[in-house]
Amino acid sequence: MGVVDILLLFAYSISFVCTLLLIAALFLYFRRRFRAKVVSLFMLSAFFFLDAYTVQLAVAIWIRFSSVCGTDTLLASLELPAWAIAQTGTAFGLIILTLLMYTKRQDLFIVLSGSKKGETNADPNPNQK
Repeated sequence: MGVVDILLLFAYSISFVCTLLLIAALFLYFRRRFRAKVVSLFMLSAFFFLDAYTVQLAVAIWIRFSSVCGTDTLLASLELPAWAIAQTGTAFGLIILTLLMYTKRQDLFIVLSGSKKGETNADPNPNQK
C-alpha cells in the first residue's frame, strides 16, 4: 500500500463521514419542513445530490480498498456497475441543481397536501436549530 493509496483512503473516509453528518443535519431540517408542510425544491435537490455523492464515496472507498488489498472475482465484477449507478445519480442531481440555478428557480417551494386554506406554511420554530 503506497502513500497515495493511504492518502486517498483517508480523504475519502473524511469526506464520507462529513457527508453522513450533513445528511443527518438535513434529515432534521426536512423533518421540520415536512411538519410545516412546505419544502424547498432546491434543498430537496441538494439532499438528493448529497445522497448520491455519499453512495459514490462509499463505492470509491470500496474500489480503492479492494485494489490495494485484492478481492474475489464476484466483488470485483460488481465495482464497475456500482460506480456507474453512483455516478449517474450524482450527475442527475447536478443536472437538477444546475437547471434550478440557471432558470433562477432556487426559491421554488412544494406545498404538501393537507394544508388548510388560510393556514400559514411558515416554519413554526424559525429560530430553533
